[in-house]
Amino acid sequence: MNGVHDMGGMDGFGTVPVEANEPLFHARWESRTFALMRALGFTGAWSIDEFRYVTEGLPPHVYLSSSYYERWVLTLELLVLKYGLASKEELESLTANDRAVEVKRVLKPDSVKSLIPRPNYERDPQAPAVFSVGDLVRTKNIHPVGATRLPRYTRGKVGRVERIQGCHAFPDTVVSRDDEDPQWLYTVTFDGRELWGPDADPTSKISIEAFEPYLEPEGTHGGAS
Repeated sequence: MNGVHDMGGMDGFGTVPVEANEPLFHARWESRTFALMRALGFTGAWSIDEFRYVTEGLPPHVYLSSSYYERWVLTLELLVLKYGLASKEELESLTANDRAVEVKRVLKPDSVKSLIPRPNYERDPQAPAVFSVGDLVRTKNIHPVGATRLPRYTRGKVGRVERIQGCHAFPDTVVSRDDEDPQWLYTVTFDGRELWGPDADPTSKISIEAFEPYLEPEGTHGGAS
């Protein structure tokens, strides 16, 4: 999905302020939002990929005018309503009704430590990797209406496979709730001039993590995919 969230390579948004000795949270509501996100995510009602996708789908004026944790709050409200964990009336009144909602699991104190490390999304490969380290590849010029983790500024560009990161759950199909559809994941490195043009710093290089369906061998490019 193309959206305002995909800001890589764009300018005009002003200076990025760097806060000295920035605290982990600026206000108590931010830490509560973090805890709420982890607790609700633990229920299994949605995946982290769907959470990201809903955040990325916020209206541009809302996305740009909201802080990081404000976006989290808005996303949680949308997901809670979508999966029936609460009603609109409950959210507006901040009062639960007597209706019990069944979920896959509930976060309890003895399970909190299990949330600290990130989950492992590596999966058994369904087929051999198509590309090898050193291969020249071109990212496909795709503009899907659904989820994608391919940055817009790298589409249709030529890079080199630097590393094979294993086979992982594919966010694009996880979001659509079809299945995990495991795909090979590669580190692909681009010369800065390939991305930004001849005036770019000739020493600059940028690496991204790109799933196999996003890539094609250089030399087979035939236009948008």
